[in-house]
Amino acid sequence: MRVCALYSGGKDSNYALHWAFLHGFSVECLVTLRPAREDSWMFHYPGIELTRLQAEALGLPQIMVETGGEKEKELEDLREALSLAKNRYGVEGVVAGALLSDYQRMRISLVAEELGLRSYTPLWRKSQESYMRWLVMDGFKFILLSISAMGLSPSLLGRPLDDRDVEEIISLARRYGFNPALEGGEAETLVLDAPLFSKSLEVEGEPVKRGPYEWVYQIRSARLREKEQLHVHVAKQ
Repeated sequence: MRVCALYSGGKDSNYALHWAFLHGFSVECLVTLRPAREDSWMFHYPGIELTRLQAEALGLPQIMVETGGEKEKELEDLREALSLAKNRYGVEGVVAGALLSDYQRMRISLVAEELGLRSYTPLWRKSQESYMRWLVMDGFKFILLSISAMGLSPSLLGRPLDDRDVEEIISLARRYGFNPALEGGEAETLVLDAPLFSKSLEVEGEPVKRGPYEWVYQIRSARLREKEQLHVHVAKQ
């Protein structure tokens, strides 16, 4: 089936895209909604401009539609973006990285149905702790771009998270009561590398404090670089 992937550049949309390829879907394009405001009800805001570099690394065309970020009006912009994908690339379905939000999942499904598209949300209601572990095990390199929950340290910002960091986040989530997969806005992520990327994304920046438990990683520069090649030395017999 020819599908488009709703793409924000974060871990969830990238893992859903990964799932689509593994399950034999023909992913024709990425669809990105770019909110004009940080408090969008539907769409990811931090680092959204970097999705152009990620699309290049993925080798996929991208449809980007601006949205005002206002509740419900965002659906009109989503409808426009999915219509473009259907008309331009002949897609029959849409893949999204919704985890737990009924608000988000239901609205994506409704808009898709109106356009005659099937919707797929492969991460829906999966174990949040297991999912975080899958990301690292499956070769996803991602950073936190923002945090806004008691217990999360700004030291986690801006650096690729490894399995120890994931276990720390899971432990903190149990202790402080936030979602271990950061679905409730406790943190926002950016994927630097993944199995489908032909190049890696490299970013530079610094943490900026915004409130008692709120920090953002302010990106100053970003570029794509070649992936490191694995060199295997074979000893002469």
